[in-house]
Amino acid sequence: MKLSMLALATLSTLAFTAAHAEETITLYTSQPPEQAQQTVDAFEAANPDIKVNWTRNGTSALMNVMRAEIEAGNIQPDVLLVADPINLGTLKAEGHLMAYPEAPVDGYDKAAYDKDMTFFGTKAITTGIAYNTDIAEPVESWNDLLVEDNRGMIAVPSPLYSGAALNHLHALINTPEIGWEFYEGLNDLDIVPEGGNGPATKAVASGMAKYAIIVDANTLRAKADGSPVDYIAPQEGVSFIGEPVAIMSTTDHEEAAKKFVDFLLSKEGQELVSAQGNIPLLPGVAAPEGYPDLSSMKLIGYDVDEAVKNNDQVREQFAEIFGL
Repeated sequence: MKLSMLALATLSTLAFTAAHAEETITLYTSQPPEQAQQTVDAFEAANPDIKVNWTRNGTSALMNVMRAEIEAGNIQPDVLLVADPINLGTLKAEGHLMAYPEAPVDGYDKAAYDKDMTFFGTKAITTGIAYNTDIAEPVESWNDLLVEDNRGMIAVPSPLYSGAALNHLHALINTPEIGWEFYEGLNDLDIVPEGGNGPATKAVASGMAKYAIIVDANTLRAKADGSPVDYIAPQEGVSFIGEPVAIMSTTDHEEAAKKFVDFLLSKEGQELVSAQGNIPLLPGVAAPEGYPDLSSMKLIGYDVDEAVKNNDQVREQFAEIFGL
């Protein structure tokens, strides 16, 4: 009996030690709930000694929560995985992100991650040109849209409303062959940017617009559902939301947080991105069926640090061009 009791005590001690060896990190993410759960499940399967508590909301809502936590001196997440690089650029400028210079970015396009290695793109949600195949012809360049035949027939989400459209604006105005002149040309054609990607998708799919400047997934989902639309990646390139991941500078779980970043950038993590219906950023990992491969597109990046400094001015100039 004494031996049995000793064995039970030993097992209990081992179980207690094992439970406390398990590390927990907190993730804030803007991924859709189903995708967020898939991401967490895959990471935990690859790292069984680390558990992830996660909170999901839209990027703007999460940033409002973060702002309140920063002001209270009580930052909760160890890791962020959100859509918008400009918000992460703001946190970086304020010293809230931890640099991770050893992150496994070999093979990645430099446009996909922060030059100071504080945040890293995990996928490519590109913005290109959708066109209605019944009433419009494919184009090769962004500037090919700026012709009289397209007057009032281009659906454009507003960067004053849509995060993807704001990202697209910063990318295009910093591309010399496009610039502000492109948006001035849209205004000259009586184009009024409004709303987000959803209404613009409906406009081009229904034939109310010949073209739309929208994200790849919206176009390709509409095409798969039978709408007469297709997607173009113009020769100058496409802007992209990389859904970047970042580690908070206040984390008490640095190594575990780094493992989360490592997983998302790994081949396994990028294969998960493709399985979830997005274009992976790691060369050699195939895009979802029906999507353009990353190698067929040029990615337009921009200096996020400068975009953070100039964001208010850029938004004001956009509103002035279109009289919004």
